[in-house]
Amino acid sequence: MGLYRCRGESGIDPQFDEAGAFENGLAPVSISGRWGYIDETGKVKINPQFEEAGPFSEGLAAVKSNEKWGFIDKAGKYLVASQFDDVAGQHWILMRHPDQGRGLFSEGLAGVKVGDKWGYIDKSGHVTILPQFEDAGSFFEALAAVKLGQHWGFIDKKGNFAINPQFEDAGGFGDGLAPVLAEGKWGYIDKKGSYVANPQFEDAYSFYEGLAAVKFEGYWGYNNTKGKYAISPQFAAAGNFSEGLAAVRLGERWGYIDKEGKYIWNPTN
Repeated sequence: MGLYRCRGESGIDPQFDEAGAFENGLAPVSISGRWGYIDETGKVKINPQFEEAGPFSEGLAAVKSNEKWGFIDKAGKYLVASQFDDVAGQHWILMRHPDQGRGLFSEGLAGVKVGDKWGYIDKSGHVTILPQFEDAGSFFEALAAVKLGQHWGFIDKKGNFAINPQFEDAGGFGDGLAPVLAEGKWGYIDKKGSYVANPQFEDAYSFYEGLAAVKFEGYWGYNNTKGKYAISPQFAAAGNFSEGLAAVRLGERWGYIDKEGKYIWNPTN
């Protein structure tokens, strides 16, 4: 399904086929092929009834019924009827922005697909930007990455291009910078479209808490907002920083580092 996972985080015994992350006190879970929502005690708050379901954001969650997507509130009531062919481009999940899951509302808007084109709606379901793009990400810092034709650029909330389509791929803005792919390498641009870090990385995540995970010559490290290494590439895998810590992997073992690259929790199985 593509939802990010949250294993062992809440102390709830394993009992679900699949489970997503907790957001706003609820998490999507799959029981016998149907999705619903539980609270942090494991109690079912919205009965399993959906074909697919995303995490809550800004009070709404995307759910799929009869092969169409809509949005419900925390009581399970539809606020936006099922009518869309897809929601929030899946390539964003835990890749280009740490907070982006499937169908998340961000800054009051959500990307939706009608037919083969993407546009944006507000929380009432009103279309604010007409479906016209080949793909679309969520809004971060008032800009959203969208694909027009073969290239990605960034639009504002009126649907106007702030940065013209010119990239092979793009992620969400964080700390004033966004990762972009050009000629097979990732770099970072500011909101004027100027490079702060030239394309050189094999992969790159959005900035969060002043640092961004980047992959160089097979290893992951962290860049600062000046385009310099804050933590040199040395990890087999790396996550985003949250509350000053990031999960990293050495070999097959995971641990946690602080923003200086020091282990707070040494790698363990």
